[in-house]
Amino acid sequence: MRKLTGQDLRELGLLKHYRVVRRWACKNNDLTGSDIELLIYFDCVGEFKRTDFEEGTLTYSWDNRRWNKLVKNGWVKIWRKANNGDKKYSLYKISHKANCLIQQMYRIMLGEEDIPMSVRRNKVMKKESYSDKLDARAMKLVNNDKTR
Repeated sequence: MRKLTGQDLRELGLLKHYRVVRRWACKNNDLTGSDIELLIYFDCVGEFKRTDFEEGTLTYSWDNRRWNKLVKNGWVKIWRKANNGDKKYSLYKISHKANCLIQQMYRIMLGEEDIPMSVRRNKVMKKESYSDKLDARAMKLVNNDKTR
């Protein structure tokens, strides 16, 4: 198997529409951009400890409720509990729900799938605010850009 180069990634255009796709994912899943990026990071890591999460958040804006929110809302789950009951030694993994969202984001960025444009599947399409109107327009442009 040949190793991917920077040129290969550029030709794929994977990050071309990342910002619009991230905004869609955030709005429709009540997550922040930092939450999405952390989930992507931990998807690549696999199993992780709570201390790994704390180290992973060093470059993000401080949110002391982030961990509890991600666990409570089902984005992160316990993969293996520690024998002694000490939570800091438990292993965690992103949930199936988070994995599905990340995979859908990848498919959209690769042009294999369109951003949902129905009001039922995309809250942005309600166009309740000016930013929603701009985002809806950008999402339509992403879906029409078949050179992704």
